[in-house]
Amino acid sequence: MGLGRFLHTHGEREDAGGTIERARAYEVMAAVWFAGRRRRVFTRLAALADARSGDTVLDVGCGTGYLTSLLAARVGPEGRATGLDPSGPMIDYARRRAPGNCSYVLGEAQDLPFGDMAFDRVVSSLAVHHIPVDARDAAMREMFRVLRPGGRLLIADFRPPTGRTGAHLTSALAGPAMARNPIGRLRGLITDAGFDVRDEGDQRPLLHYVRATRPRSSTPAPPLARDAAE
Repeated sequence: MGLGRFLHTHGEREDAGGTIERARAYEVMAAVWFAGRRRRVFTRLAALADARSGDTVLDVGCGTGYLTSLLAARVGPEGRATGLDPSGPMIDYARRRAPGNCSYVLGEAQDLPFGDMAFDRVVSSLAVHHIPVDARDAAMREMFRVLRPGGRLLIADFRPPTGRTGAHLTSALAGPAMARNPIGRLRGLITDAGFDVRDEGDQRPLLHYVRATRPRSSTPAPPLARDAAE
C-alpha cells in the first residue's frame, strides 16, 4: 500500500473525495514534503488571506490546524479563527494544540454549519482536491454564503509538478485524490459561485492560489440547476 493510501480514506469511486485519518503521519509527511519551508509557505498564505486584527476567519479543510493557528495569530485576541475538517482524528489533533482564539469544528465544505455572512475571511488550503467532484460547486457556494459582502476568499492547492519524478512522488504521497486535482478549474469554480477574482499565482515550491472577493452588493448565489429541479 502506498503512503498516499495509508494516509487517506476514500469512497468507492476515485472522484468521491476522501479524508486524512492519520494526523501525526500527515505532519511528518508535510515536514518532508515542504523540505523545511512549510512555515515560510504557510505564513505567506496567511498573509495572502489579508486577515487583520479583530477579523473572524474560517479555514475550510483545516487538517491539523497548521494554517488556522497562523491565522489566529494574525487576527489577535480580538479576532477568531475557526477550522473545519471532515476528519475526526485531524480535528482532535488540532484541538489539542489550539490557541485561545481558535476553535475547530467537524464538518464538510459542501454543508458548512455556520450562519450566513458569519466570517470576514474564508481560506482553504490543500483541501479542494479532497472534496467529492460532484460537491465542489456546492462547497464554493457555501463559502460564498458564510462570507460577508466585501469579505475575501483564498483558495490554494497543489500545483502539479511537470517532471516525471515529481509527478510520481505527488501521486504516491497525495493518493488517488490528486488524480482529480482541480487546480485548472479553481478560477471557474470560484467565479461560478459568485465571487470576483482579484488575482492568482504560484506560492512556490508546490502551491497555486486564487484570491477573490464577495461583492459588497451581492446576495446568495442562485441555486444550481440540479437544486432548482428538486
